[in-house]
Amino acid sequence: MLLIDASVWVSSGAPSERFHADSARLVRERNVELAALDLTLYEVANTVGVKFSQPEQARRLITTVIACCPSERLAAVDASTLELALALATEHGLSAYDAAYVAAARRHGWQLVSIDVRDLVSKGLAITPDAALYP
Repeated sequence: MLLIDASVWVSSGAPSERFHADSARLVRERNVELAALDLTLYEVANTVGVKFSQPEQARRLITTVIACCPSERLAAVDASTLELALALATEHGLSAYDAAYVAAARRHGWQLVSIDVRDLVSKGLAITPDAALYP
């Protein structure tokens, strides 16, 4: 199971992004089970809809997240996940958002996929979309 963070979902819909092709392919890949956090929906809405001023694209991406991740794979950030996330944020110097993805991946035994090379991939906490596609 691959836990896809918001950066990958956003990249999948943005042709100018460095990891766009692999992100888009990963999202379309039907031989791989994908998961997301409920937090992802807000992050995609904020980044694409508000920051990039593309509310229609944000709606399409949110619809894609929901279609690719049935309810049992759209994980809620609950109290125990948040507690672990706070510890991970302190330990690795992460934002609470990034740490929530790492915490959820660890709790569920999922592989985190991100394009956040500086904060997640370089620390061994996630892999990039191309690494997920071509292990």
